Amino acid sequence: MKFNSEILIIYIAAINALAFALFAQDKRLAQNRRWRIRERSLLLVALLGGATGGLIGMHVFRHKTRHLLFRWGLPLMVIAQGLCLFHLLW
Repeated sequence: MKFNSEILIIYIAAINALAFALFAQDKRLAQNRRWRIRERSLLLVALLGGATGGLIGMHVFRHKTRHLLFRWGLPLMVIAQGLCLFHLLW
């Protein structure tokens, strides 16, 4: 089976856009004191390839920045995912 880099790039862009949007939505819900998106859901989307979008969303919306799991976990996921992506595309 041949590796298709175009599909991977589309997937990475979509999952990162989803992660960014989830952080924005969760911040909005928090400000309005409504039911929130579970932290494990945010982390799962980040783990599935959306760490960069999650990290950007975390800083843009100033959301989850005090949580150690997010503060350290997302940057480590970005590094790991970057290395995997580099390995796959190189």
